[in-house]
Amino acid sequence: MSRRITLKDNLLESRLFMFRTVQAIVGAALLLAILVGRLVYLQVFAHEHYRIQSEDNRVKIEPLPPNRGLIYDRNGVILAENLPSYRLEIIPEQVPDMEATLTALGEIVEIRPYDLERFHKALARSRSFVGVPLRLNLSDEEVARFAVNRHRFPGVEIRAGLSRHYPLGAELAHVVGYVGRINERDLKTLDEANYRGTTHTGKVGIEKTYEALLHGTVGYRQLEANAQGRTLRTLERFPPVPGSDLYLSIDVRLQRAASAAFGDYNGAAVAIDPRNGEVLAMVSLPSYDPNPFVRGIEYEDYQALQKDPDRPLFQRALRGQYPPGSTLKPFVGLAGLELGIIRPGTQTYCPGYYTLPGKERRYRDWKRSGHGMVDLAHAIRQSCDVYFYDLARSLGIDRMHDFLAQFGFGQKTGIDLLGESSGLLPSSAWKRRARREPWFPGETLISGIGQGFNLTTPLQLAVATATLATHGERRVPRLVAAIRPPDASDPQPREPSPVHHIPIVDESHWDTIIDAMVQVVHHRRGTARRIGHGIGYHIAGKTGTAQVFGLAQEEEYEEEEIAEKLRDHALFIAFAPAEAPKLAVAVIVENGGSGGAVAAPIARAIFDAYFGETTARETQDDGTH
Repeated sequence: MSRRITLKDNLLESRLFMFRTVQAIVGAALLLAILVGRLVYLQVFAHEHYRIQSEDNRVKIEPLPPNRGLIYDRNGVILAENLPSYRLEIIPEQVPDMEATLTALGEIVEIRPYDLERFHKALARSRSFVGVPLRLNLSDEEVARFAVNRHRFPGVEIRAGLSRHYPLGAELAHVVGYVGRINERDLKTLDEANYRGTTHTGKVGIEKTYEALLHGTVGYRQLEANAQGRTLRTLERFPPVPGSDLYLSIDVRLQRAASAAFGDYNGAAVAIDPRNGEVLAMVSLPSYDPNPFVRGIEYEDYQALQKDPDRPLFQRALRGQYPPGSTLKPFVGLAGLELGIIRPGTQTYCPGYYTLPGKERRYRDWKRSGHGMVDLAHAIRQSCDVYFYDLARSLGIDRMHDFLAQFGFGQKTGIDLLGESSGLLPSSAWKRRARREPWFPGETLISGIGQGFNLTTPLQLAVATATLATHGERRVPRLVAAIRPPDASDPQPREPSPVHHIPIVDESHWDTIIDAMVQVVHHRRGTARRIGHGIGYHIAGKTGTAQVFGLAQEEEYEEEEIAEKLRDHALFIAFAPAEAPKLAVAVIVENGGSGGAVAAPIARAIFDAYFGETTARETQDDGTH
């Protein structure tokens, strides 16, 4: 058998080797070119991008929330402060058994279900080495108990901070308001960058209205951190700018005097300096303690406040809308004088009722036996309804509307407090627009005594009274009198309130109305005569009652037989001294009945606190209106 002999082709092998060598060189050159191109891209074109990313991995920005500005009354009494507080924090990665730790902690400090719920929500979105708050606002006793047992709880720490506190509690809750934890709704309106690290924001009252000034400006510090995010050292620090301090026009002395004078009644009172529009007292009762809202009020406690029939959360002085009743009569009387409908000596006979021409319905006077012949001063002094029925019919609803609107009725006063109601000053146009109905003559009559569709807030009444006291200078009321920026040592007074001047044809008409209001208090037959005894100054005032429900034409109003919630509201407006007014007051007592017997003494207590007088009160019931 023959063997196959293979001849070796050296030339072919040589060519194949050279071809493969060239391929390898070209491939290596291409790979080298790609590598060089990538390096050029990273070092030249993408350098800045990756430098920033690298820096971000190394440097962390930690916000430093500012200290919130303080709030004082006009005399420097602290109304809202920042107190040192302690919170219990847990660092999850250092706790071997979380549930056992929580159980053991509950034996030392009070841990509510609400605290546990909030803790677990925060734990789910936090890093394991970042402290998570478990309890806020620990008491000194709780801090001491934990300190003794600190060795038993690895990963649990006490952290110090500042917490908002309202030392006067319920006394000024409706004015100062409160702060609460920032929620999703707040985040829609707040500057996210300036609120980094801030946990609370103003919810109501001055705290909310002046949030931008009180909050301040956030600071920050640059921290060097490792790849896991742990802080190694502080690189740079930019301190926060504290919020501005506010000085309110409120006088705590007057506030307390007014609140105490209400006794067990609900209602509102507002006291204004007519010379500058500063609000010296603003009372709304009942009130509530704002401090639980700061740390997070319990659901059951909040529901109790919400469902309370006396509505303690409702700001009556600013948002409550009540018929002004007979307190409107001086303004209607001034309208009659100015528009030439009556003169000071114009008389009307009051038989105890009034009827429209050709009608049988009787519009009753509060005094069923009637007042007889009365002029304007007598009608204001004795609060004669019939006189003002007749005057209102002569004026007409639209002229009455236009004149009263100059005093601010039916419109917001513009006070520096959010949530104000506008009240209602009716007109024929308003009724057509709102109710698609014509205006009826009988509605004009009852509007002339402050009933019917008329609605006013206690603040509006106080502003109108102050306007009357100053002969037509209507000022925008103000609560914040001065502001102290963080870089200033003294408070800086605000610009004076804007003034609207009411044009009057005859200046003597002011004196005619004011003299009649003085008689309300100081005349032996005035409806508020009981507060005029033993007083060293003159008060110009007007009593009023506002019906809560209607009566049939021949039905009697027997206060003792009517449920308390259905009794008339008692009102009183006044200013003093009548010759040179320094204080104007409006008081509304819900279901108080008589303005002269119930509301007027509250105003007297406010005046006494302001002028530094104390006077014995008479207690007999004069049956005043």
